[in-house]
Amino acid sequence: MSTVRLSILTLLTMIAFAGNSLLCRIALKHTAIDAASFTSIRLVSGALVLWAIASVVRRDRAGKGNWMSAFALFAYAAGFSFAYISLPAATGALLLFGAVQATMIGRGLVAGERLGKQ
Repeated sequence: MSTVRLSILTLLTMIAFAGNSLLCRIALKHTAIDAASFTSIRLVSGALVLWAIASVVRRDRAGKGNWMSAFALFAYAAGFSFAYISLPAATGALLLFGAVQATMIGRGLVAGERLGKQ
């Protein structure tokens, strides 16, 4: 993959994450829904959509999953939902995105992956 293409995809991904954060913050601040219900609705609807896509695209892997990954996703989503209502946007983004990056890098190192030049 070319460096330019990778940079564009990375930029689009970061814009999508920022947009998601802003939309979620607006939903939690300007509606009557609480953070726990909001997280539940997001995860259940996301799981249903992913199940539908997986069952159409990859029939051989449909229905297979990992409960540890599901729990990690729940903890991540719940953390964000509660942070949206109690932390300023910049502080929440720094703490939560930093925690996610540290977790991913730490998991890779524990699994034997090593950082290197690409």
